[in-house]
Amino acid sequence: MRRLLLILILALGARASYAQIAQHVTWASGFKKVSAALGVVMLKATLDEGWHIYSATTGKPDPTKTTIAFGASKTYAPVGNIIQPKPISKYFSGAKMTLSYFEGQVVFQQKVKLNAKTSKIKGTVDYIVCNDHTCLPPETFEFTVPVAI
Repeated sequence: MRRLLLILILALGARASYAQIAQHVTWASGFKKVSAALGVVMLKATLDEGWHIYSATTGKPDPTKTTIAFGASKTYAPVGNIIQPKPISKYFSGAKMTLSYFEGQVVFQQKVKLNAKTSKIKGTVDYIVCNDHTCLPPETFEFTVPVAI
């Protein structure tokens, strides 16, 4: 009986540890210079099939919203709002609201004002990844992109 209980505990523990390390999104970051004083930070999320990430530009308070923040700096400053493709919008009965999200791949872009001393841009993306049955705990992707002036 003890042996069976031990096997059951180990099996459930292995399943729980797999759930903690399962990643269903891969992030990449990049930078494109537009002019001497302006550039664009690009943040690309590639999602596993069946998983989605929520929009960064919802018009109302939304706990699932993807949030992009830039570290405080005297050498750069975000300009305007996040640019993203048109998301899929769907009513979710469990949340009792229409949510906007992306599947497959999405690239979020942010224009950034630069000065002559800008060498890198740092920030974070706070996001939630979900499928049709569950959402994983919130995650944070930290990025640093080099700037070639």
